[in-house]
Amino acid sequence: MDRVLIIGNAGAGKSTFAKALAHNTGLPLVHLDKLYWCGNWEHISREEFDKLLQAELCKPRWIIDGNFNRTIPLRLQHCDTVFFFDLPTSVCLWGITKRVLTNRGRTREDMGGNCPEHFDAQKKSLYRNVLRFNREHRKDYYELLSKAKKANIIVFRSRRQARKYLKEILL
Repeated sequence: MDRVLIIGNAGAGKSTFAKALAHNTGLPLVHLDKLYWCGNWEHISREEFDKLLQAELCKPRWIIDGNFNRTIPLRLQHCDTVFFFDLPTSVCLWGITKRVLTNRGRTREDMGGNCPEHFDAQKKSLYRNVLRFNREHRKDYYELLSKAKKANIIVFRSRRQARKYLKEILL
């Protein structure tokens, strides 16, 4: 396991898992949100993002945390392991609510620039996306994963499964 993707619905626990996996394996961690957001909830251009992502993909070892659906096929070509968080919508809704409440007014370490957490129109949009993810995107993710022939695919259907996996790799 040298090149790892972590994908799934917002609020599923991807970043938390990514940090723990990086700690346990020593693999360098790349948060796509950190590449994308440059400050005050402004993002870089698509071209800049693609250039930064490509630079990461060329490296021999990494964990890349985040969806950015448009780039998943490219990332799947470079990875050897994928962790897909296929969790219930209710768990993900609670995850983003807890994240905003816990970090309210502060920028998370996995977020780029000065992007403090707060409830606003952007969060309402995030909630809508979480509500639609399993219904509108889940099938597409499984289809993409079925084409990733050289990658080991690990699907978590609960946070408990993810925690158990992390404990097992420490043994």
